[in-house]
Amino acid sequence: MIWTLARLNAGVIVRVVLTLNLPEAEPVPPAEGWPFVFQIIHNAHPAGFGANHNRALAGATEPFVCVLNPDVELAGHDPFVALVRSANLPGTGCAYPVQIDRQGRLQDSERELPTPWVLWRRRALGLRETKVDWVNAACLVLPQPVWQELGGFDEAYFMYCEDVDLCLRLRLSGWDIVRVPVQLVHTGQRASHRRWAHLRWHVQSLIRLWRSPVYRQACQLLRGEAAGKGTIGRS
Repeated sequence: MIWTLARLNAGVIVRVVLTLNLPEAEPVPPAEGWPFVFQIIHNAHPAGFGANHNRALAGATEPFVCVLNPDVELAGHDPFVALVRSANLPGTGCAYPVQIDRQGRLQDSERELPTPWVLWRRRALGLRETKVDWVNAACLVLPQPVWQELGGFDEAYFMYCEDVDLCLRLRLSGWDIVRVPVQLVHTGQRASHRRWAHLRWHVQSLIRLWRSPVYRQACQLLRGEAAGKGTIGRS
């Protein structure tokens, strides 16, 4: 990913922070050097998704910050110019791209509030969500003051639901979550479908979410929006 960012960089990326959660070789810079400030964080012990991003973005002074998963591939272009432009619009708390897989198929990165009924409807009945209440955090661009206001991710969530919680807190604070018509490839494997440890973490995070005041307040807000103006996402 880091080499692709360097090759496609259109000038809006000024600093990249790479977290090495496990021991591995550091990226070798291109002959002409990195076109941005490049920093590496070496974790002594693996940390969760939210904790890693909180540490990487701690003290950020740039006008915008980006949450970016390592399993994201840029689709031959730099999407960050459009993402930053949208994130700069009044009322926008977060801008996100359209996610596709390597076959070009649209991924279901936009989701409805994960109530027990919504999850049952999705898993048992095979029915997809009909509105956007939150988006996964494979790639999110936020105004830096908004990120600081929220305090980043809630690190009580480990591996799952930290993006749900972040999106709900954004919306409860009055910010819009905006879809931008640019694409990137997300190759996530959804380990909770295949590994018991990940499934356990997923269930634990869901229970934590359902017990949280953020979830209760969001349920009230979203019920009101459903009766009024509709969904959270706009593009």
